[in-house]
Parts: sequence; structure tokens; C-alpha cells
Amino acid sequence: MKTTLLNHSRIAMAAAIITAGTISLPAQAQQTINLTVGSSHPTTIPWVGMIPGVFIPEVNRILEEDGRYRINWTEAYAGQLYGANATLTSVGDGIADIGWVFSYLEGSRMPLSQLSAYTPFTTSDPELMLDVFSELVETVPELKDEWEGNNVVFLGATASDTYDIYTNFPVNSLNDLNGRRISAPGVLGVWLNPVNATAVDGTLASFYTDIQTGVSDGVVTLATGALPSRMYEVAPYVTQVNMGVVFSGGIGMNLDRFESLPEFVQQALQQAGDVYTAAHGRDLAERYESALAQMVELGASQSTPVQVSALTAEQRQAWIDGMPDLAQQWVRNNEGRGLPAAELLQTYMDTIRSRGVEPERAWDQ
Repeated sequence: MKTTLLNHSRIAMAAAIITAGTISLPAQAQQTINLTVGSSHPTTIPWVGMIPGVFIPEVNRILEEDGRYRINWTEAYAGQLYGANATLTSVGDGIADIGWVFSYLEGSRMPLSQLSAYTPFTTSDPELMLDVFSELVETVPELKDEWEGNNVVFLGATASDTYDIYTNFPVNSLNDLNGRRISAPGVLGVWLNPVNATAVDGTLASFYTDIQTGVSDGVVTLATGALPSRMYEVAPYVTQVNMGVVFSGGIGMNLDRFESLPEFVQQALQQAGDVYTAAHGRDLAERYESALAQMVELGASQSTPVQVSALTAEQRQAWIDGMPDLAQQWVRNNEGRGLPAAELLQTYMDTIRSRGVEPERAWDQ
């Protein structure tokens, strides 16, 4: 009996020691990960502002709920780390761990990503465009490789609101654009062919100065970019053409850095990218009309007040009908490089239609 009692006493004591030891063990140390995020454009541009406003807080929220990891962010926007002409290579080379990649200006490295720029007047719904292109990047290997083949992981998509013309002269008919110098980003300059305007390559970062210094007489741009960059000050005539929205790139991460992270952190970054994409789409859809209204209000006291007018339905249709067959030109150029451009064009148009939208111009027919 004494032996049994002794054994019970020892067992109880051992259990107490184990319990006490377990309770006194320090909690698992939280791992801190240092990441740098950047952009060629300032945070006043809505889709850039959503990196610190939506993407980073969502990553932090997911990690805080788990408790094992935290990120120490270094943020450098407005061209502090790289310019608009080096967005893809700067992320791929690790100048920034995460950054906004501007696919418009990466035509040679990202030719398939230019598809929506060669199919204007397809849709004016930014949420639809973001949804479709996010799906295509994930499901079309050659499109995905334009990111990962450049050592970049695609995290979230960006798009534009619909494109209009901002000029320092009134546009009463398409003939008023004949011979005028109009700035446009990258391949969007070809949209000016039907009105015989001369395209001048530029971006939101250069448009204001282009007009101010006489390099151009106006720009092809979007309301959400024109408002924060104060484009209306030098180009007070806003002509609504409604050329449609385009896929403009997205948030990317250096592939090597991404693969070095714990799997849970990788998942957090990808989930935050999805949240960013959805929020960006909703924001674009809501901002267009309000941005135009704000420009009219802010520019009311200028020497030339801001004036917003729309092309007539006949003028707009003439622009659409006057477009060269941009999509087939794009297909021929890329098929010659061994890329499945024709297949991607068909998939893109079919995917748009599957969402219940009929493009205003059937670029695949």
C-alpha cells in the first residue's frame, strides 16, 4: 500500500512539474519580416494609394490574427525607388520587394498583357475587367509567365476607369483633333488613329508638364488620374469619349523574395492582393462621375473654367468604326513571336461575353 501511495505521489508530483514547466515556457517568438514596397506614381493616384490604404492593412490583419509573423514595412512611393519606365525590372531585380508594375510601358517584356489596350471600346466596367484579367493571369500559362518569367509574382490587378480626352482647346467634332499633339501612355497612342491626332508618349507623371510646356495639346487619360494630378488646370476641356477600361498591371512581388517567405505569409500576401483588386474595382466604378464633378467645381474659377462635354453617339460610333483592326495587328505581331495571341484574344472576348457583356466592337470577328 505504501509503495502504491508513493508511486501515486511521484506521478502527481511529476505531472505538477510538467504542468508548471509548460505554463512557464515563454510564448513562441514572433518572426519579423522586413519588406520594401514602392511605386513609380504617388499615393494620390487611387490605385497606388490603395497599397498603403488596403493591401498593407489587410496583410497586417491576417498576420496579426495568426500571431506568428509580422512585417516591418518600408514604403517608398512617387518614384523614390524606380520610375514609370522600369516598374517590372525594378521589382524583378529586387530594388523593391513589392511594387506596382505598370504593364502599359512594358510592351516588349509583357506583350500579352497589352491585349486590352488593343481592344478599346470593349467594356467600361472596371470591376469586370479586373475580374476577367485576374482569371486570365492565373489560367493562361503564357500570360502568367510574363510575370514569373521576369521574376515577379502577380498579387493583385489594376485597371483604369474609362478613358476620355482632356485638351487645352474645345472639341466640338472629331475634326478638331486632326493634327493635334495628344499625349497618351504607351500603346494607347494608337487609339488616336481614327481622328488623325499625333500621339506623344507620356504618363500621368508627365502629362501636366507636357501640356504646360507645349509638348502636347491634350492627353488621353482617366478621371481618377486627372483629378489628383490637377490635369484640368492646363487642359480644362474634358471630352467624354468613353473608350473603355483597360488592364494596366498590378501589384507584383519579387519571386525570389516571395519564395523565401513562410507559406502562411505567402498566402496572406495573395489573399490581400485579392482584397486589393476587389476594392480597387469598386473604387474605380464609384469615382468616375464624382471625379468629373470635382474637377468642374475646382476649376470653376480658372481663367478657362472646366467644361465637360460628350461626343454625340454618331461621333463616338465614327471613332469606333474608324479604328484600324488593332486586335488582329496585335495577334499577327505576337503569333510571329510564337505566342498564342489569337487563342488569348478569343478567350478574352468569350470571357467578357460569358459575364453578360457584348463588346461594342467584336475584335475577334
